[in-house]
Amino acid sequence: MSGHSKWANIKRKKGANDAIRGAVTTKIGREITVAVKMGGADPTGNMRLKLALSKAKANNIPKDNINRAIQKGLGASDGANYEEITYEGYGPGGSALMLDILTDNRNRTAANIRHIFSKHGGNLGENGCVGWMFHKKAVFVVDKETFDDEDKLMEIVMDAGAEDFDSDEDVFEITAEPEEFDAIEAALAEKGIETASAEITQVPDTTVKLEGKDAEKMQKLLDALDEDDDVQNVYGNYEFADE
Repeated sequence: MSGHSKWANIKRKKGANDAIRGAVTTKIGREITVAVKMGGADPTGNMRLKLALSKAKANNIPKDNINRAIQKGLGASDGANYEEITYEGYGPGGSALMLDILTDNRNRTAANIRHIFSKHGGNLGENGCVGWMFHKKAVFVVDKETFDDEDKLMEIVMDAGAEDFDSDEDVFEITAEPEEFDAIEAALAEKGIETASAEITQVPDTTVKLEGKDAEKMQKLLDALDEDDDVQNVYGNYEFADE
């Protein structure tokens, strides 16, 4: 799958410190609220809400938090002034990064993100500087602890419209065009196969392997971005060396 594993990032976030965990909860709640405001509270007809709820499940967000975020969206008491922005830039070792931003203060966010990049060996770039390296894809992750029949899983998802299938030590990763998301999700649900993650994300065409100082700088850059409430998603073309 283009040598790119989103699952590595998911595992990193699940084991992150309390500050990052708190930020993740805030971000997902904000995304749910905005999704409900834009498309209603029924995830069946609201893909954005469906993806936000899937992310909430993957990150073990409490149901009370989810319900509060939905009610905020229905009541239009929050999220009215949020603006969506995409930032692009360069990380350590010549890596490329794309950021989904949801902010109520563009100037504050721009200053914060520029500071984070420069502090950790990166540079915030112009729109389009790295976006051409990425393509939007539906990505599903199935943990081998919950389903380990590789041939069966491959048959199910390929029949449902997947374009790529990969296996690593712990998980299976399934890639498809975004419009195939619903069909693959339904095929997995029909067979009772749980996903550890199901999302529409930006997948890079090629990757850059980081090691040593560059890997350390990237880890700190990612943690700092995770702690910023305005940064909803971070996509990169980096891979960490095994060590």
